[in-house]
Amino acid sequence: MNKPLIECRQLSKSYRDGKTSVDVLKAIDFSIYPGERIAIIGPSGSGKSTLLHLLGGLDNPTGGQICINEMDWQLMNEKKRCTIRNQNLGFVYQFHHLLPEFTASENVAMPLLLAGVDVMTAQKRSNEMLLEVGLSKRTLHKPGQLSGGERQRVAIARALINKPHCIFADEPTGNLDQTTAAKVFELMVNLNKQFETALVIVTHDLGLANQMNRTMVLHEGTLIESEV
Repeated sequence: MNKPLIECRQLSKSYRDGKTSVDVLKAIDFSIYPGERIAIIGPSGSGKSTLLHLLGGLDNPTGGQICINEMDWQLMNEKKRCTIRNQNLGFVYQFHHLLPEFTASENVAMPLLLAGVDVMTAQKRSNEMLLEVGLSKRTLHKPGQLSGGERQRVAIARALINKPHCIFADEPTGNLDQTTAAKVFELMVNLNKQFETALVIVTHDLGLANQMNRTMVLHEGTLIESEV
């Protein structure tokens, strides 16, 4: 069996609320394998976004261990973490977080430029990725000139530009109408199959969750696999 891309052991996260400690995540064991499609569901405030941030090395756990390609996030300095994230992970959020002053092509090229790729190569690969998401005629448009669905497709192209091993998507269709959401989700699944990129989606949409390989339920700090 393939080795996990990301693995956490006995992962926990607590926050201080005055004199009280609030346990958000409790002793979670969880692995993500190449090419998997995983949905994480649970009530609002259950810690789903917190879990994604920990898995992606964007936050530190209170206890336990998280490894990406068998490397422990906790043993890396911030510069190393940024390099590993840029090379291995893509992030898509409910709100696209595109830079408004840059074109679609420039937004998508940004991770490559940050990785030291030359401008001409980055621009070429950016335009190729925008073609993949059906936006070849929108490369020079700025976010304000694009529809909500188009902006989210640009964000997905940006997440995929480095051909990451895993994409974390936090309510990626939550800000879209039902028809556009279905198209964006279909695009993500197709790209998951094409590039064999693992896809982990936090969602409230059970219809979307049912189209994934695995559905995990986060409830009262514990993560369990859904039988549905």
